[in-house]
Amino acid sequence: MRKAWIFLIVAVVVAIFAYGLSLKILDREYGVTSPLPSFLSIIENSEVSTLDIWTPVIGALFTSSGVPEISAKSALIYDTTTKKTLYSKNALERLPMASLTKIMTAVVALENSKKDNYIVKERDLVGEDSMGLSRGEVMSLNELLYGLMLYSGNDAAETIASNYTKGREGFIKAMNDKANSLGLKDTHFTNPTGLEGDGNQYTTVHDLLVITDYAMRFEQFAKVVETFQHHIPYTLDHKEFFLENTTNLLTSYPGIKGVKIGYTPEAGECLVTYLDYKGHKIIGIILGSDNRRQEMKDLLDFALESEGVPPPPHG
Repeated sequence: MRKAWIFLIVAVVVAIFAYGLSLKILDREYGVTSPLPSFLSIIENSEVSTLDIWTPVIGALFTSSGVPEISAKSALIYDTTTKKTLYSKNALERLPMASLTKIMTAVVALENSKKDNYIVKERDLVGEDSMGLSRGEVMSLNELLYGLMLYSGNDAAETIASNYTKGREGFIKAMNDKANSLGLKDTHFTNPTGLEGDGNQYTTVHDLLVITDYAMRFEQFAKVVETFQHHIPYTLDHKEFFLENTTNLLTSYPGIKGVKIGYTPEAGECLVTYLDYKGHKIIGIILGSDNRRQEMKDLLDFALESEGVPPPPHG
């Protein structure tokens, strides 16, 4: 009888594993989300959510006629509604991502339980881009997310990372664990900011598409990145902050809902944009551009026209 029970337990475990594997294969083929059981999907010693693989099929679906000329080293425009590639250039080329890194910083922060009492340390105050934090201030995660995404605050990113339960290095490990759990093989993080100089940090526009699509599932993240202006009032814990998102296309291209800009001399001008227009939800990514704003507008116009949708009037 005991042997029969052991055999039954082994058979059930094998069946569950085979079922999970079949769902994983379906994920890759059809772009649907079918998380595995948690005990089969958590990366060992990591603190990321369950495995959630969405692999978009990147293919050139346009002709040479009317395709915009762009300076960007790599670019991708993808309609998540129709699951179509509308423009692709060097989609799998590994390149530096500058502050687009902070999209993953936000994801890891949101997937962990600490919401308040983020204490700003002196070592968190790095880089030129800053939301204006001072040593000793105490912030909530929501306040830091606005500084992270609207002002691209390196101080916000480092404060989030340094307050992680396993410290800054543990946070960076969680960023890489999350990339792995999303099935991304061409993305690696060495810091939470995107600043140059402390390691081999890179991604592809393909991988950024997956990261951005995942991030936009968080209601809090989506609300933050679509915000143009945000006021954080004075409290006994911190000063007052006025934040404004001036470098994305929120006020110049109807339907834009964020997401993030980035720049370093190494990476060039980078931009991830989310467009929700006339029933089409489109993610656009540009890396290594000389004129990210205009090139993104040109690519979005082209993408909408290729879907039979007249682009909106814009500046």
